[in-house]
Amino acid sequence: MTATDRSQELITVAAQAAADKLAHDIIAFDVSEVLSITDAFLIASANNDRQVRSIAEEIEDQLREQLDIKPVRREGEREGRWILLDYLDIVVHVQHSEERSFYSLDRLWKDCPELPLPADALASRNRPEGVVTDAAGNAVAEDEH
Repeated sequence: MTATDRSQELITVAAQAAADKLAHDIIAFDVSEVLSITDAFLIASANNDRQVRSIAEEIEDQLREQLDIKPVRREGEREGRWILLDYLDIVVHVQHSEERSFYSLDRLWKDCPELPLPADALASRNRPEGVVTDAAGNAVAEDEH
């Protein structure tokens, strides 16, 4: 069994939303063969807690606006280090870069097939980690913050 078309649609919208808020290292895995609880994981990173929150909020907003779907569960909002959004068909992990490195979900799921992502999300894998952002997660020149 592979991820459904609906799951791929959710992943595409969520990945684009994450890329729009300058998440880095965005990747999606088809976990449908090894997990019965969901079809896919989307993982994205940010360099600070505010940006983690901003990315998660943008993903929620875009999935609600474009596909009329809300998460059934949301965890980690208070700490802002790792926010999990559970949409049943997909689970989104927005992690602070330090958590991403420590927990290494990419390594854990590396044997699962990667799902296609929008070009902006793929480009996030080459985004330097030192990108300066404002409180909303938007890129700014270093002298603007």
